[in-house]
Amino acid sequence: MARPGSGLLVPMNGVGYPPQSVARVVVWEWLNEHGRWRPYSAAVCHHIENVLKGDARGSVVLGQVDAQLSPYIIDLQSMHQFRQDTGTMRPVQRNFYEPSSAPGKGVVWEWENDNGSWTLYDMEICVTIQNAYEKQHPWLDLTSLGFCYLIDFNSMSQTNRQTQRKRRLRRRMDLAYPLIMGSIPKSQSWPVGASSGQPCSCQQCILVNSTRAASNAILASQRRKLYGGTAGNSGATGTIVRQSNTFAGTSLWSQTSTSSTTKNNNISVGGGQAKAEQVQSPLSPANFPCSPVMPSLSSGHGHHALTINGQNNLNRPGTQRISMGTTRGTIPAGVPALPVKNLTGSGPVHPALAGMTGILMCAAGLPVCLTRAPKPILHPPPINKSDMKPVPGINGMRRKTKKKHLKRGKNPEDVVRRYAEKIKVIPDEDCTICMERLVMSSGYEGVLQHKGIKPELVGRLGKCGHMYHLLCLLAMYNNGNKDGSLQCPTCKTIYGEKTGTQPPGKMEYHVIPHSLPGHPDCKTIRIVYDIPAGIQTNEHPNSGKKFSARGFPRHCYLPDNEKGRRVLKLLIMAWDRRLIFTIGTSSTTGESDTVVWNEIHHKTEFGSNLTGHGYPDPNYLDNVLAELSAQGVGEDNLKD
Repeated sequence: MARPGSGLLVPMNGVGYPPQSVARVVVWEWLNEHGRWRPYSAAVCHHIENVLKGDARGSVVLGQVDAQLSPYIIDLQSMHQFRQDTGTMRPVQRNFYEPSSAPGKGVVWEWENDNGSWTLYDMEICVTIQNAYEKQHPWLDLTSLGFCYLIDFNSMSQTNRQTQRKRRLRRRMDLAYPLIMGSIPKSQSWPVGASSGQPCSCQQCILVNSTRAASNAILASQRRKLYGGTAGNSGATGTIVRQSNTFAGTSLWSQTSTSSTTKNNNISVGGGQAKAEQVQSPLSPANFPCSPVMPSLSSGHGHHALTINGQNNLNRPGTQRISMGTTRGTIPAGVPALPVKNLTGSGPVHPALAGMTGILMCAAGLPVCLTRAPKPILHPPPINKSDMKPVPGINGMRRKTKKKHLKRGKNPEDVVRRYAEKIKVIPDEDCTICMERLVMSSGYEGVLQHKGIKPELVGRLGKCGHMYHLLCLLAMYNNGNKDGSLQCPTCKTIYGEKTGTQPPGKMEYHVIPHSLPGHPDCKTIRIVYDIPAGIQTNEHPNSGKKFSARGFPRHCYLPDNEKGRRVLKLLIMAWDRRLIFTIGTSSTTGESDTVVWNEIHHKTEFGSNLTGHGYPDPNYLDNVLAELSAQGVGEDNLKD
């Protein structure tokens, strides 16, 4: 599945650390026998963080929080997990993720093992699955992460692409992982024997050692063929590839080169800095691991440049992943392109395999270009405030929730009598509210008492003609928003002005000087919704409880043409009636008591349609007009 975005680890503030105000979610992980970093549970991570605050060089007894981990102790000074009954030691690491990622939300993805119990995915895989789930993708291919599995969100299953064996998977909510503020310390997870100058002897290190040695030998051989040892010749570039001695967390390769006016041949692999002219990397190898992105690899006459970052660095300090756009040059004719995508996407070629293939092909003098997956364009280019203009035909550029729409208290009996006419001849059919026969008394008899409305009275709604017990209509009104409106439960016809339960906030709208895909002949209307978190009131699901407001301010886009302005007018009306948002459970994250969209779709992707929430979409304006009409906000409400 083509998932947009390409992650790149970049330093902040020019020193390799995020600013002091940045929050990060902490996940502690241990290295298993297969070279995979396995996360501890959120409860265990909270326990480790609490011990770490008191004594950064102490020990953590895991059995104090999880009885199944009673044999294990973590030594914070050496960053190892020690099993007391067997003496087994394993490296541990302290990794960091965005607060909006799966561990920050307490979202856990698990697969069912052969014993019928549930096993947690690796945290990076869990984050990737959650990202795809939030974007409402139907399936996810894990090939790019090194696993031949296909995740199907519709059937909630995992299928092995080789054996076709299918396992169940599940998504559940758990305790969120601990959140920290301020600068993130350098990781101490790897290497085990760096201080002694001896590399680790595990399978992962042996593999990287042998790969690095083989690549060094190939490059050295190629250099001898190309330059014949005449590094000092003014017409050639002398390049010395020096193998690093340890896995201390810097680049797997280091290099020195002399400049030349006619040729350039520079290689930077595994997190080392790219020293080729005009290929400057902001990565600091001492603080940041290798990026999963595969930048372009170009080759031309008399010029070879290569900057490749591996999938995982052995020393992985905690960092944040930031999507970063890069300039892509034109691929020369005849140059093969390997479709490689990063850890947030999927592709036919594993990033590590593609990177090594690119190294070997380039060393052999073969041209190659590693391409990347497209990124969604969520926002337009930067715009000056002076370029934001009012929308023609619409007064003002901002709306706030009106206090009159926060008021309730209309008499329920008066509302029912206003829209329903009492009938004398009662047909022998069911009342679709209480499911009793209309000739019988209402099913709410004895449950709801009202002096002016008897349980046997039947009324007909004025517009649609559907009939119900008047007491049933009264009960339906009392269970709803009590805003003075009724909605027929059979045909959804709305009587009166329907209002919602949208919490207070503001809505801004203006024209920006850019065009949407599919609408090149007009500018763009940008809508900005901003709702802060707060406390739920009596009209909300859990009165008195806090509600969250994720992802605000939210930017949405319409074409600045006649139909787009008509939609905007209706959206403003829907905002005034508090129908755009509501408080409930998010269908993408599973979080409850949060602000969610209320069945009126918006376009939040400006320059592409990779997520399905962008342009071009020729049917969008008609679809949103139909959704607004279903909420009682039709074009007949507009004043000429």
